Amino acid sequence: MDPQLLGLRTVIYPSPDLEGAKRWWTDFLGFAPYFDQPFYVGFDVAGYELGLVPDGDLSRGATAYWGVGDVAACVERATAGGAEVLEAPHDVGDGIVVGAVRNPSGGVVGFIFNPHFAARD
Repeated sequence: MDPQLLGLRTVIYPSPDLEGAKRWWTDFLGFAPYFDQPFYVGFDVAGYELGLVPDGDLSRGATAYWGVGDVAACVERATAGGAEVLEAPHDVGDGIVVGAVRNPSGGVVGFIFNPHFAARD
């Protein structure tokens, strides 16, 4: 499968103080998260995912995940071009697969296959 980018889908913010981050984002956005668990808090922002994770690496910063049809193929293509795997492709639940690399310039590039994503106009 061609590792084509299909558009931005998700941004994940590391949030060691998950409750504090959830309060801040709720106040800022003006609405509560649609998913709220100790391991992940998710907001639907105009059809895109804004996620908070308590165990994320703050030094890595936020990770933007590009929608793709095959995460493993994208990670493989990226590493063949000199990228380093930061997050091997894995299923995070409900058929959603993610992976991330650090490109040769030092930037973090995330890939996500989400069978439930539907772009909004």
